[in-house]
Amino acid sequence: MAPKGALPPLSKRRLGFELPDLSQVKLDIVAESSSWVLVSKPAGLLSVPAKDPLFKDCALDRVQKLYPHATGGMVVHRLDLPTSGLLLFALTPQSLSHLNQQFAQRKVSKTYTAILEKVPLVAEGDIYLPLRLDPFQRPLQVADPLHGKPCHTRWRILDAQHPQGCKVALQPLTGRTHQLRLHSAHPLGLNSPILGDPHYSVNAQANGSPPQGIRLHLHASELSFDDPESGQRLYFKDEAPF
Repeated sequence: MAPKGALPPLSKRRLGFELPDLSQVKLDIVAESSSWVLVSKPAGLLSVPAKDPLFKDCALDRVQKLYPHATGGMVVHRLDLPTSGLLLFALTPQSLSHLNQQFAQRKVSKTYTAILEKVPLVAEGDIYLPLRLDPFQRPLQVADPLHGKPCHTRWRILDAQHPQGCKVALQPLTGRTHQLRLHSAHPLGLNSPILGDPHYSVNAQANGSPPQGIRLHLHASELSFDDPESGQRLYFKDEAPF
């Protein structure tokens, strides 16, 4: 369903955060080849280094240490800091170019597992809700049918009786910042925020944070792409830890 009319504004939220100490948490290697490596990023670990040198620990830095022979940019895509799951890195410039092209042409298939705060009204569907950056609360996004970029999310309920909420599968057919988080929370989306989301949940604490110890329940659980060398279609799955 395409959005119509004015969209409700986002409420103010605290943007500050403290990175957890993950120095003793291992970065699991899910699969690897001579030209790429697929890891399972834990929640709370950056995908790439932050501008602040104090926040250097990230998935990219760890992969570079594990594969010192790797050349080129390596970064194919990113996961938000609080999102866990499958993260792909290229180990050669040729592989990076090939994988980037697959992402640009939407040949890469990604599926996320999430826990929603409440059960949607229907069992499955598609969300078409254009998004753009909120310049006053970077990197938050707002829904904007006039100036937003096209966004498409396909979703379905996996377990409406999950003890923590409603377990769903979310498939982003476009790759916008915070797309799944805002498509879940917005009244013209699922109208049900992802559990533990400090930015888009009206049930978060008044200071903009979820209750202590509750992570964002969003996990990149499935990834499918063509091997840059053989051309074979590859499929990988990483079960959500929640």
